[in-house]
Amino acid sequence: MGKKFRSKRYRESIKKVDSGKRYPAEEALEMLAGFPKAKFDETVNLAVKLNIDPRKADQNLRGAIALPHGTGKQARVIAFCEGERAEEAKAAGAIATGGADLAKKIEEGWLDFDKAVAHPSQMRHVGKLGKVLGPKGLMPTPKAGTVTEDVAGAVREFSAGKLEFRTDPGGNIHMPLGKRSFDNQKLNENLQHVLSHLRSIKPTAVKGFYIEKVSLSGTMTPGVLVAVEQ
Repeated sequence: MGKKFRSKRYRESIKKVDSGKRYPAEEALEMLAGFPKAKFDETVNLAVKLNIDPRKADQNLRGAIALPHGTGKQARVIAFCEGERAEEAKAAGAIATGGADLAKKIEEGWLDFDKAVAHPSQMRHVGKLGKVLGPKGLMPTPKAGTVTEDVAGAVREFSAGKLEFRTDPGGNIHMPLGKRSFDNQKLNENLQHVLSHLRSIKPTAVKGFYIEKVSLSGTMTPGVLVAVEQ
């Protein structure tokens, strides 16, 4: 987006940022908090550039993570399970449960949910939904923790804001870190939790710097680069 199309609020904010500087996390968050706020509670977005080659299977990172303070958003979760497991999933917060009947409902166009989890025994039904759920990033998968024996536990975690992540073709990972209404300590604890997790899954083939760049931004604000330890 060209500068002439940026809002006055954005143009004033970006003047405060040294684009070539990487700020300590606390300072970056203070700067972010000081930007003019929109009329809604903006999401704080995290972007991490990793020194990896996502074309290689062992470097195409994917997983799920629960932030210490959540994201500030309640997710709508459905669960492919039946019987007692379905009752447990509903008690944990699932907005819909089922097997073949739930799959049929989705095939007919119902997509009013943010996350789908499934018990392994239900994959015979879920597998038929690949063309519907796959393009929307909703297909349950063991790597993301959305195909699991503990369906109720997964529903509880994802309803509370557990996040799936995966690297894009450029080796970047994007995820919400919280809301601008969060205090800086909570945002920083969420940030450090994510970075610690990414360090823990560093591919053994990666040499030298691993975390190349970290940026924080609000929905309507410029990005601020963060200095991080390797």
